[in-house]
Amino acid sequence: ELFGAVEPLLPSLREDGVAVWVLGRGPYPPGVVALQELLDEASDELEPQDVWEPRDMNETCLYIFTSGTTGLPKAARVSHLKSVMCMNFYELVGASSSDVVYLALPLYHMAGALLGVVGCLGIGATCVLREKFSASRFWEECRAEGVTVFQYIGELCRYLVNQPQ
Repeated sequence: ELFGAVEPLLPSLREDGVAVWVLGRGPYPPGVVALQELLDEASDELEPQDVWEPRDMNETCLYIFTSGTTGLPKAARVSHLKSVMCMNFYELVGASSSDVVYLALPLYHMAGALLGVVGCLGIGATCVLREKFSASRFWEECRAEGVTVFQYIGELCRYLVNQPQ
């Protein structure tokens, strides 16, 4: 439903070598990958384990970007092991699939993407994503969404404490 906002940018994205994947039924212009069609065509059979299982859990699984607080933002390597450990983060702190997790951290950061979103996937919890943190709207948003867990780093709690009652 949001593809219309991206469509005018397709020529410049192609020039920059950016792949555009869309989940939903097309039709889409040439060069746009329609994921739903690929999912429909995919086999229900699992690939052999040696295709999808990492040879070494310490190998690179993905890269995230640092926030740049100690210099320019840069890519940081995350191993398969660390990714799997992030899936268990919320379970370690007592959360479960019945929880609703409020997340207003940037998704390019490990705390937001891996501990936050992947952590919710790991326990099957609902994740409420906010584009940015707002101390003045925090409690209202939490009540409206039925939030039971709030993930934070840094100064977010201080901002909440400094809000009027």
